[in-house]
Amino acid sequence: MQAIDEQRNAVVRAGVDGRALWHLGALLHFKALGVETGGQFWAVEGLADRHMAVPLHAHSREDEIWYVLEGTIRFTIGNETRDAGPGTFAYIPRGVAHTFQVLSETARWFGIGMPAGLDDWFFETGEPAGALTLPPPGGPPDVEMIIATLRRYGTETLGPPPGLASES
Repeated sequence: MQAIDEQRNAVVRAGVDGRALWHLGALLHFKALGVETGGQFWAVEGLADRHMAVPLHAHSREDEIWYVLEGTIRFTIGNETRDAGPGTFAYIPRGVAHTFQVLSETARWFGIGMPAGLDDWFFETGEPAGALTLPPPGGPPDVEMIIATLRRYGTETLGPPPGLASES
């Protein structure tokens, strides 16, 4: 069910509702976009497998909130590294270097970016999901393109992704 109250920009979405992307090996299922929230925030439910690890980076424009729903994700935020299981909450202020890596077979999280804007980057660099599942295997990402496009959205790449989770 989707209902939008034009006067208040309210958004209510059922589990399967929202725009979904396959993005760098993950399923990103957006529950709210900046265009729907007056630019206040975007919200996404993510699903990735243990091959997911993102480069160390810092946002100059937005803060992030993460809530781990399933699995284990290793967060490095500033100088602190923590393995986070279900129920773990993380707040990442703008300007703080951070990265994450999925440690379990799969992990699911809910994330919010405030203010909105970076949600446009996901749609610029992802592809519409063919199903609400992990994407089919693909080739390696175009790292130079990712770095260049992120820079346009105020995000600086500061280092490589952390080592991938053990394959054994």
